[in-house]
Amino acid sequence: MRTQVAIIGAGPAGLLLSQLLHLSGIESVVLEARSRQHVEGRIRAGILEPSTVALLREAGAHARLDREGLRHDGIEIAVEGERHRIPLSELTGGRCVTAYGQTKVVQDLIARRLADGGDIRFETAALGVAEIESDRPKVVFEADGRAQELACDFIAGCDGFHGIARSGIPEAIRQVRERLYPFAWLGVLVEASPVGAELVYARHSRGFALFSLRSPSLARNYIQCRPDEDLARWPDERIFEEMRRRLEDPEGQLVHSGRVLDKSLTPMRSFVIEPMQHGRLYLAGDAAHIVTPTGAKGLNLAAADVRLLSQALIEFYRRGATALLESYSTRALDRVWKAQRFSWWMTSMLHNSPDESSFEARLHRAELDYLLASRAAMTSLAENYVGLPF
Repeated sequence: MRTQVAIIGAGPAGLLLSQLLHLSGIESVVLEARSRQHVEGRIRAGILEPSTVALLREAGAHARLDREGLRHDGIEIAVEGERHRIPLSELTGGRCVTAYGQTKVVQDLIARRLADGGDIRFETAALGVAEIESDRPKVVFEADGRAQELACDFIAGCDGFHGIARSGIPEAIRQVRERLYPFAWLGVLVEASPVGAELVYARHSRGFALFSLRSPSLARNYIQCRPDEDLARWPDERIFEEMRRRLEDPEGQLVHSGRVLDKSLTPMRSFVIEPMQHGRLYLAGDAAHIVTPTGAKGLNLAAADVRLLSQALIEFYRRGATALLESYSTRALDRVWKAQRFSWWMTSMLHNSPDESSFEARLHRAELDYLLASRAAMTSLAENYVGLPF
């Protein structure tokens, strides 16, 4: 079995890469260990930068996004119940973000790929990569109960943090930069009207909270908790009560109860592997980096990786040029580290950390006070939040 580009993982990165290559006449096969139902049902982030929206339009996976995506021209930051608005569009020359769940992004990309005759093999687990330093690398995968091989020109590892592609980077050159945070997010997807028309980031003495939305009748909310939190100790009403406390909304006028559709625990982790390529293997998305979700950068970083990698592969197949392929990791990591810095900064400023000193806690509060009083500081946040240009 052979293709031009073997793609491991049918998440947003792998699917978007496959579609962009298809539009340039480049063949690919996508191998995905999970079922289509599982992949299309995963609840993930939902804030898209304008560059990501433009890339989805380029891929032809934008029809529902254009109908249902919710434009956000600002965000709010609440400090002990007092809310302050940061006008993103006003501060960035009209750029904004769009609320549109990653679940829908994946569904749209799968539908587009299949409509265009794409080869996506669900329930087909990649077992490893081989011969990546040659011009005929291969992916070993399991299908029909036996190991098989997919030969190709290039391998794109888009299989997430727990995937196997990253192991193809030799230990001798692999550098892992990582930070674990002493808190997590408890998240709920709720059938209820959201707090407002824009996201609200709340810093409170009881801990951080985030109030976001997926639609006018669907809210996605988070509260800071311990990383080892037992979800069984958090019945729905306790979660709603804690949200109201952190938004200083005891009467429930802003935080509305509703049917909980999903409840999950998200650990806070920052992770980067360097380099993001070796031989004919290229990593993209969560396979190469994880950011804390505070800055809404995860899916957008994956899209940025895919844009660079697709351009490099297209250049190779059109002209035989390798300069973009050779510089892929360097160019991708430049954006990755800027996003890591922003996400770390947002996380540190808005969360109460159990291991920080009283001095550090006061510094974070001073940083927040400065942000909310300075147009220059708000502009810096807005520029990073809507996304640095591709």
